[in-house]
Amino acid sequence: MIESYLKAGKIVSDIRSEASKMIKDGTLVIDLVNYVESEILKSGAEIAFPCNVSLNEIAAHYTSPANDKLTIKAGDMVKLDLGAMVDGYIADSAVTVIADGNIDENYTQDEINLHEEIQEASAAGLEAAIATARAGVEVSKIGAAVHEAISEYNLNPIFNLTGHSLEQYNLHAGISIPNYDNHDGYILEEGQAIAIEPFATNGEGIVNDAPGHYIFSYMTNKPFRMKSTQRVLKYIQQNHKYVPFSGRWITDEFGERKGAIALKQLSGAMAVYPYAPLREKEGCFVSQKEHTIIVEKEGCTVTTI
Repeated sequence: MIESYLKAGKIVSDIRSEASKMIKDGTLVIDLVNYVESEILKSGAEIAFPCNVSLNEIAAHYTSPANDKLTIKAGDMVKLDLGAMVDGYIADSAVTVIADGNIDENYTQDEINLHEEIQEASAAGLEAAIATARAGVEVSKIGAAVHEAISEYNLNPIFNLTGHSLEQYNLHAGISIPNYDNHDGYILEEGQAIAIEPFATNGEGIVNDAPGHYIFSYMTNKPFRMKSTQRVLKYIQQNHKYVPFSGRWITDEFGERKGAIALKQLSGAMAVYPYAPLREKEGCFVSQKEHTIIVEKEGCTVTTI
């Protein structure tokens, strides 16, 4: 089990490093997403969830639909969040990159300085969390460490986003790792796999749903009159039953029209769960940094370093 976690972590680390170099002015988000997902498959691992590329005020849960034209601009704050599975054991990691290019065309120097501070704040929050994590620690203590580190930049964490425990073929395994002291007394145990993901913002620190649904999770089997919808559900059961999947994967398989109709019907009946992109409430900028750790008696092992 530990070997699989470590192998998945190395794959994610290598791909994250190479993909980060693509984050520059003019890059299509769909090209970045396709690169990450194809490289995970080439490595022999499985995709743990659709590659998320969330820009500026979007904190999480954006992945490209088919024929996505969204383009990265110089100076944008780009959150790259990816995950791979080896034997079902998951590595989940994210990094924020300020897109390279002629930044002056899009942002003032003061705005770029702010972007860099927000980027540094989430990284500092992650460092503080990792330094705090060990067997016997309450998860609220990790959240307090994150909040304190981010507050030193006069910024806020995202209060309603959390890290999470990981289990085999289970991306969100029931334990939440807060980004502030929420007084949760749950105590970490040796051997647990945890994804810690501080978000920092110059806004209020709350995210709300933005328009659109691009990521889905299978929930339950249900009957449908339309045979095409039933076929899509069967395909999801066979191929994406345990971890989130992209709507783009479905439209690539069944065509844009049939795939989109099926996903709408499946979501309406709650046979699948649709995830909306998450936007900072005040429209302010958001950064994210995430690693997966294995909890140990005297600390932790970071698998995605």
